[in-house]
Amino acid sequence: MALSVETCAAQHIGDRKEQQDRVALFPHPTRRGLLMAVLADGMGGHTGGAMAAEQVVLKARQNFEAFAPADESPETLLSSIIEESHVVVKLTRFTSEQDPHTTACVLLFQAGRVDWAHCGDSRIYHFRGDKLVSRSSDHSYVNEMVRQGFLTPEQAEQHPQKNVLLGCLGSEREPTIDHGGATPLADGDIFLLCSDGLWAYFSDAELGGVLSAHPPRAAAEILIQRARDRANGHGDNCSLAIVKLVEKKDEKKPAPPPAAAPPGFRPPKA
Repeated sequence: MALSVETCAAQHIGDRKEQQDRVALFPHPTRRGLLMAVLADGMGGHTGGAMAAEQVVLKARQNFEAFAPADESPETLLSSIIEESHVVVKLTRFTSEQDPHTTACVLLFQAGRVDWAHCGDSRIYHFRGDKLVSRSSDHSYVNEMVRQGFLTPEQAEQHPQKNVLLGCLGSEREPTIDHGGATPLADGDIFLLCSDGLWAYFSDAELGGVLSAHPPRAAAEILIQRARDRANGHGDNCSLAIVKLVEKKDEKKPAPPPAAAPPGFRPPKA
């Protein structure tokens, strides 16, 4: 079964004065069938967070263009993007007055498989239809408390330190990098990358329902509008990227027009 890919990347500034998220989707410049999605949620004062997030997108594009599947594994590529972005973000602290940090989500699509890596609390979701297959685990204080059984997921949602990260790019400690993947792929597989300015307002079930029921662009518009409505004037930057796999329909070629009659030809009389 042949699959085609439908994509969309979108964002909204929310109720902030500056857009510090960055999101991008781009195909490989020379290798057909390779696609990368990247999202970063920057933090760190005026322009600092935006600069840090931009470095993730730039490094993702640079390393992706040099990617040779025969010589480098997807995990190595994805790790290099996050690790090298971390070094660059740290170096910017010496040339600016900011203390920039950022999350990072990077997804690599190849024929028959998808691989991803992330650091921070921006998320990567994998749905098959409207059912959740997997979701990345936040590198945050409250998520660690939930994992250890000290908080319930409901308590974590209301915790005053829910935005405290234990892993991100640009800090003194090395970034925590988690990997995931999916193979084989099927009709109805949907991959969502999003910042906490989006996922904070949705259950997994609602996300899956919207993504499965609508094409990526329409789904992005619906999710951003709902997040804006639910933020009630206090919304963060909101960004997402959607990669949706659908069965490729066979296109029937139109029948060729009838051949023109040769000059002087007359049909036989009945």
